Amino acid sequence: MRDVQIRGDMIRLGQFLKLADVLETGGEGKDLIAYGEVTVNGEVDTRRGRQLHRGDVVETLGQSLRVA
Repeated sequence: MRDVQIRGDMIRLGQFLKLADVLETGGEGKDLIAYGEVTVNGEVDTRRGRQLHRGDVVETLGQSLRVA
């Protein structure tokens, strides 16, 4: 699992995927999330605007990322 540092207390799911360098474009994130290819804390979440907080775990494309 890789920790990804954020500024502030919260980040949106789409922004987090881009920050973590999982994707090259925001459009890729939109599609991954919409097609149910992203889990947050073990559950599929299709909301690109989902608020993430420190300690949340995001999994996609074989990667596990923790909001830090």
